[in-house]
Amino acid sequence: MEEWQIYQLEKQEEFVDDLVEFLKIPSMSGQADSFKDVEAAAQWVKDRLIRAGLEHVSILPTAQHPVVFAQYIKDPSLPTVLIYGHFDTQPVDPLDLWDSPPFEPVIKNDRVYARGASDDKGNMLAPILAVESLLKTEGELPINIKFLFEGQEEIGSPDLPDFVAAYKDLLACNFAISADGGQYEEDQPLLLLGLRGICALQIDLEGAKSDLHSGHYGGMVQNPIHALSHLLASMRDDNGKITVDGFYDDVKELTKDERAEIAKVPFDSYKELLNLGLEEFFGESEYSPLERASIRPTLEVNGIWGGFQGEGTKTVLPSEAHAKITCRLVAEQNPDHVIEAIAKHVRKNTLPGVRSSIKILGKGSSAYNMPFDHPGNVAAAEVLKDIYLKTPVHIWAGGSIPICSILLEHLKVYTVNFAFGLSDENIHAPNEFFRLESFRKSQKAYVLYLKNLAKHAGKFSSLGF
Repeated sequence: MEEWQIYQLEKQEEFVDDLVEFLKIPSMSGQADSFKDVEAAAQWVKDRLIRAGLEHVSILPTAQHPVVFAQYIKDPSLPTVLIYGHFDTQPVDPLDLWDSPPFEPVIKNDRVYARGASDDKGNMLAPILAVESLLKTEGELPINIKFLFEGQEEIGSPDLPDFVAAYKDLLACNFAISADGGQYEEDQPLLLLGLRGICALQIDLEGAKSDLHSGHYGGMVQNPIHALSHLLASMRDDNGKITVDGFYDDVKELTKDERAEIAKVPFDSYKELLNLGLEEFFGESEYSPLERASIRPTLEVNGIWGGFQGEGTKTVLPSEAHAKITCRLVAEQNPDHVIEAIAKHVRKNTLPGVRSSIKILGKGSSAYNMPFDHPGNVAAAEVLKDIYLKTPVHIWAGGSIPICSILLEHLKVYTVNFAFGLSDENIHAPNEFFRLESFRKSQKAYVLYLKNLAKHAGKFSSLGF
């Protein structure tokens, strides 16, 4: 057993204590009253990087939430890797569905339960601890390392494009590694080849200047909720195909070989339906359920409201109705073009008697795809196969990690996913947790990955690609 492995074993209780302390910070970037907590999380990350032995550790401002940067430059002639993660979290509602307070971490059955445990505090802490174990035992790292940790990923990283553009010289690297993500199953590794992009908007319909008595005005005045229901129903057909003109214009289909890679994923339809409490999947019949959830664009209504919401009945004809929509985007789709297509659809399909408007929520992000044979992927696959004793499957994920497309645009580098969360860990939901076995495994994996990248150093001839 090597010294760094012994160090990790001896320090594991301390590392778990660090994670628990980190998880206590309620760093919800989407909550205005939590801004100071996001700043506190940034300070915690800075202090932990300094303890780990990193250099030039600093908190850098954006227009909103801070970014934490650190580096270790061993030799400018060696490859430089930028490791990314985020220390902000999703909101915690609904609180009554949590078994314990979301920012009071609980450890049971070798799992830690808290908001942010898997997404992304447990995952992003692992490479810091891996770097520490090397610096404390070997006195150096095998390659050059930079860290970029942000505090607004959960709201779409709206300030990161401008930040990365402004600091592109500081952040320059051969490629990036994302500690935000996961593996396919406890015993099956994956390598991520793509992520969907995202855009979001709110639809607002207004009718009369105030709520009306439904007995006096029902039947002669348009009900905004009925009009909104009609509008939303017009956006998809019964097979799940989106009927907004222009929505699919820029969609790029994957090749037969790429779809064949997806078919290799050990997706158990029966097990997934059982876990979801469903009897059947829904969506475009010419695509498999896994393809629908990864390589096809979507238009989903995330929330809808208007009128009386209290107990009992109130004979009211509401004056307004609202809906929030997000679209997951695939390769070549432009978030701005999709928003404009939906806006035109809203204008065209708004019923008489109401006024419609849309509000864009956030900047949106484009889809991200990377080459199958990127040297970072090749080195990661070798390490994952050694750890899991299985060849990683290659997948395109349905979610969005904005930093991947941001780094590709501004630094001209690809991002390798190297994280260890699992899909059943309730991220974005009550009772989020992270397996401590994954926490331990990830620390070891990062050391092996950094060492393996040094062996592949000759394949990284210049910064970017």
